[in-house]
Amino acid sequence: MASTTQQFDVQDELHGAPLVWAAIPERPTTVSEIVAALRTVTLLDGLTDGEYMWLATNGTERTGEDGAMLFLEGQPAVIMSFILRGEIHVRRKRGGPMSFFIGRAGQMTGKLPYSRMKEYGGDGYAVGSAWALDIPESMFPEMIAAIPSMAQRSVSTMLDRVREVTRMEQQAEKLNALGKLAANLAHELNNPASAAQRSAASLSANLKQYGEQTFRLGALRLPSEQIEGIRDWVSAARKQAADAVGRGIQTEALVLSDREEVLQAWLEAHQVSHPWDLSPTLAESGITIQQLETLYGMSSPEVFPLGVAAFTSSLRAERMAATVLDSTMRIFDLITAIKDYSYMDQAPIQEIDLAQSLDNTLAMLNSRLSGIRVEVEYDPMLPTVRAYGRELNQVWTALIENALDAMDLMPCDSPEAPRGTLKLTTKLSGAFALVEIWDSGTGIPEGLLSRIFEPFFTTKAPGHGLGLGLDTAQRIVSKHSGFVTVESRPGATCFQVRLPLEPVEAY
Repeated sequence: MASTTQQFDVQDELHGAPLVWAAIPERPTTVSEIVAALRTVTLLDGLTDGEYMWLATNGTERTGEDGAMLFLEGQPAVIMSFILRGEIHVRRKRGGPMSFFIGRAGQMTGKLPYSRMKEYGGDGYAVGSAWALDIPESMFPEMIAAIPSMAQRSVSTMLDRVREVTRMEQQAEKLNALGKLAANLAHELNNPASAAQRSAASLSANLKQYGEQTFRLGALRLPSEQIEGIRDWVSAARKQAADAVGRGIQTEALVLSDREEVLQAWLEAHQVSHPWDLSPTLAESGITIQQLETLYGMSSPEVFPLGVAAFTSSLRAERMAATVLDSTMRIFDLITAIKDYSYMDQAPIQEIDLAQSLDNTLAMLNSRLSGIRVEVEYDPMLPTVRAYGRELNQVWTALIENALDAMDLMPCDSPEAPRGTLKLTTKLSGAFALVEIWDSGTGIPEGLLSRIFEPFFTTKAPGHGLGLGLDTAQRIVSKHSGFVTVESRPGATCFQVRLPLEPVEAY
């Protein structure tokens, strides 16, 4: 154990601050007390008195008060420890889903026989008064010879570790995917919700203004013939404006700006107050100078300013109401897409229209598609497949997000140029429905193609992926008795998902 103590001192110097270490107590605990404490370790249940005695006499005890260090991240792992009292908290500097771990009294931890653990994954420190019994790695063969069941106990503990780590990593992957989905939805919902809020707030003020203008017009007590003429002009102007929009009237910023200037100058020349407030709405609605001159000809200098202002206010109110309607419809469409994506309130197994399933996933990821050319080529004659809808959407989400990540790494020639092309196709392939997801990204190096479906293997930068997306996708497709394959070269990567058309008893 001398080498271990020396190693602790070196680590102390590296951290540049004095650390209090758990150490061999000045008064060794009696063997009978150590045996009694070892009997509280659940994993040792069933050992004989002699086997407990072997551990007690060959182990080295360490004690430490609250905050005492037991090991440091990156330090070689050469000790198996039985925690006899207190807790050991392990904190990782690199973070991740296993950034914090708690070892409690009655557990066996550290380096185990047959383990390939090389170093500690975090800093371990005592919480409260801690007491541990250490078995150095050099004594593992002797321990197995004296206590044969320790081999099976160690392997069982390592399997439990793997299962727990895998569960936590998968949970972290799901939370990560859920976070991305929530961010995408928040972005998508924010735009129409903000537009509806702004339009509704402006509509209230505009309606008050419109009411005041119509009241003032009514107070003029115009002849019925003039009223009818103005009403006919309003109807004709609306129809002409609608026809202009239907013909695709130019709405580029420069064209609209020029049209506004012309209208504003004309309104100023005809003594209309606040022409700068009226001209933008008239320009966007396609109202022409000729139409305004017609209205001016059938009005008086007193009536025309009120008439054109009231008409403009009505156009503005209608546009605001249309914006509110369009925005709420967009929100409704998004909620519908969410329900379809999650198959809310539906049976787990569905008859899935693959084209619709892919479109629902694209709707969820719409905020990430800015600058991406999306091409779809769906076979309209492809029959539905019987599958778990929610799980298939996880597959499409993982594959499309990987494609978008790959295209984000591609250099862009100009800000106006598309960042890449995403192509989704569905077609019949023998007894299978085939879905292909193409991207024009960086591609997958040939040497890594055979490993991309391995759990925890990722080509992304640290902190940008756990390496479980493709593993999860493959497991879901395999659950449906299907297959996932990939072809890749720089600028063209294609993931192919084949799902059987005939339902199988696998699910």
